[in-house]
Order: sequence, then C-alpha cells, then structure tokens
Amino acid sequence: MSKNYQKILRKVLKKIRPKPKEKKRLKELSSKTLKIANKEAKKANAEAIIAGSLTRNTWLPDKNEFDIFIIFPKTISEKKLEELGLKLGKNIIKKLHGKWRVEYAQHPYVRGEVKNTQIDIVPCYRVKSAEKIKSAVDRTPFHVEYLNENLPKKLSDDVRLLKQFCSGNKIYGADAKTQGFSGYVCEVLMIKYGSFIKFLKNAMKWKPGEIIDIENYYAKRGYPKLRKKFKRQVLILIDPTDKNRNAGAAISATSFYTLKKMANVFLSDPSEEVFFEEKYEPLTEGELITLQMKRRTELLLVKFKAPKIVPDILWPQLRRFANRLEGILKEYEFEVLRKDVYTNEKDLAMVLLEMQISKLPTVDKRVGPLIFDLDDSERFLKKYKKIATAGPYIEDNFWSVEVEREFVNAKDKLQDSLKEKVKILKEKGIPKYIAEEVAKKFDVISETDKIMELIKKNENFGVFLRKHFMKGSLV
Repeated sequence: MSKNYQKILRKVLKKIRPKPKEKKRLKELSSKTLKIANKEAKKANAEAIIAGSLTRNTWLPDKNEFDIFIIFPKTISEKKLEELGLKLGKNIIKKLHGKWRVEYAQHPYVRGEVKNTQIDIVPCYRVKSAEKIKSAVDRTPFHVEYLNENLPKKLSDDVRLLKQFCSGNKIYGADAKTQGFSGYVCEVLMIKYGSFIKFLKNAMKWKPGEIIDIENYYAKRGYPKLRKKFKRQVLILIDPTDKNRNAGAAISATSFYTLKKMANVFLSDPSEEVFFEEKYEPLTEGELITLQMKRRTELLLVKFKAPKIVPDILWPQLRRFANRLEGILKEYEFEVLRKDVYTNEKDLAMVLLEMQISKLPTVDKRVGPLIFDLDDSERFLKKYKKIATAGPYIEDNFWSVEVEREFVNAKDKLQDSLKEKVKILKEKGIPKYIAEEVAKKFDVISETDKIMELIKKNENFGVFLRKHFMKGSLV
C-alpha cells in the first residue's frame, strides 16, 4: 500500500472509529441487554445472542444500534413465536427503562430506544443450517457465527473503511430504498480480499455477473449455470452459510457501477472526500426554470399520501407505480425521458416524470389494412367513417383516417387514468397499497410555483430534485 493511501486512510479512520468512551458505553449496554434477554428467553426455552457489527468492532460511530435475536425451538408455531417474541421484547426494553414500539418485517419485532441507542429484539427459529430456514431472520445467527469465526480482528478497520466508503456514496444497505451493499456483504468481501485497498483494486475489474464464492462451493466450470440461476444479478456473492443463496442479490446495477467508479476515483486520486457524502442545497426556482428551458422538458409530479407500510414494501411499489405510469403514457404516444420516485416514508410520496414528449397534435393518423383485405377493410371503415375528421382515404393502397385525439397533453392523460376506484386502478396494474391511496386523493403537478411550494415545505424533496438533474457518469 502506498504512503499516499495510508495517509488518507488514517485520516478517515480517525473520523470513523468510535471514541473509547462510546465503545465502552455500547459494550456495557449490550452486555446488560444480553444478560436480561437471556434471563427472559430462558422462560420460553429460548436463548439470546447479539447480532450485528458491535461484537466484531466493525460498526460506524453514527450507528448507535445493535440487535438481539431471540432464538426459539422450531417446534413452536409461527403465531406462538410472534406472540412470545413481542412479549419478551417489550419486557427486555422495559427492564432497560427504554421506550418500545412494534415494527414489522417477515415477523413483527420490538424496536427499543434506550439511552439514545436503538435496540431491535428479533425472534427467530433455531434450525440446523441456513439452508433449512423458515424465514430470512433465521439466517442471521449463522451469519453471526460465520463472521465471528472467519473475520480476523485485524480487519475491523478495513471493514469500517469499506462501510464508510459505501455510505459516503449512498450505496450502503441492502434495504429496498438503497439497493446496495449490506454490512454482512462488506464483511464477507473483506474476508475474501484481505484489505480495503486490495478490495478496491479487484472491484474495479468486476464485470456484471461477477461470481465470488469464498467457500468454493462451486467449480469454475459451473459458473455459467450459476449465472443462469441468479439471472440479471450483477454481483453473485455466494453466501458462505448457504450455497443456494446470493448474498449480493439486493445490489442494483447502479450501486454496482457506482462502487466500481468510486474505487477508480480513489485509487487514481486518493482523497477523504470520496468517503463522505456531499451535502446539497434544495433546487432554487431560478435553477429549475433555467434547467427546464435548457432541456426543453416538462416535469410532471404525481403526488399522493404515502401508504402506511414498511419502507421495504413502499419503495418497490413506488418504482412499479412509476413504471406503470410510463407505460400508460407510452400507450398514448407520450414519451418519458427519465423517471424517479420520492417519499419521506411518512405522509408524502411522489413519482417524478420528466417528459420528453408531453404534448401531441390534436389530430392523430390511423393507418388501416390494405384495400385488398376486404373483411379487415370493412371493419376498419365501419369503425372510423363516422368519427374521422379526415378520410377514410387511401395512401399506397392502405386505408387511412385522421381522428381527433382524446388527450393532447400527458398531464390530462394521467389525471384521467388515475381518477378511478381502487379496483380499476389495480386492474390497470397500479400496486395495491398505492392504488388505495391514489383512489382517495392525488395531484398531478407541473407548474413551477407549485413545485417550489413543495420544496419550501420539504427541503429533502428539493435536494432530490437537484440530484435528478445532476445525473453523472458511472464510468
């Protein structure tokens, strides 16, 4: 490793290593929590473990959190597991004098706030192997055991650097919003490559469909089959605890190429800035007007109340909704240049459509069958002769007509398509939870002054809008 790299990395580590006082506080709190959890779990013939990066000293200082997994015998029913999990979780947080609330993933679980620290109490089943799990959370104890046994302590800072590198470039986390690199993936990658710099040098060379199999479950001659099995997954990181699972399945193509690009940026010109997210101001009215005049596009914002569902369901539904809106417009010859989605995950959700073609002529030409196709010609003439504004006439032996368009701008088309009852919206392909909210109320906004009102009420949306126009190169 060059001295230049070392100097920069030392500066970064100084900022991202937890302070001794904070390490001591979290260690004492986690030990106390685990002791209480095991005491409570014993009553239900279960056991508790700490999950996450805290035990391996790979956590980042802004992550004041840890998980306690309560492992139950697989003989109890799912309903009983949920009941006992919530009961024990609440009791544990109460004994820590914290506040709790119930959150939902595959199973409901308890999230506690204790001394400014987030503690999740998660129930799961005790199974023989990660290949025998009943739900995704059952896999976590195997991940904990594997990392504790295989991640050398000397690599804790390298893991931190990788996590911070991903975090600073908005690709840290396997959640549906981020679609990036999870903490587990970062730690497994560090076991594979042995240092942060070696990882970057290798990541630069990755190709879509890259296969990493650190336990050598598969021979290289079997890689083509693996790529078919994990079709269109850009990074295939075979889970060391389950050869049938791609631990990198959540990673999007954008996150994959962002990592590759930023690895190249750092190795070419090492700097601290690459590790930390750049701060942006909301887009101003003058900038918005200038950008739209320059691009000659129109912004359409479909605004509605965010459904009360967990983010990992909300974000995929928003993306599906955006895709469906683009499809509806395309069916009517309107063209979307680029689309994006936004939500504060509370009470506001939006689909942004930047229109390449948002206005059409009032007249539309319909080309029919050849005049020699007598049956088709008869049907075509019968359908259009009363509604045609010009024709039917013949061009190159084809019947043609001109008719008046029902919609000449994309905004009207969206408003008409979405002003339906829930059942109809679902039939149109609008995702369930979004259809339920859109059926109650929605707005299609295109006016600059109304967009600016949204930005004034929600600065994060203004930042989101700025980033929309800042689409940079991924190579």
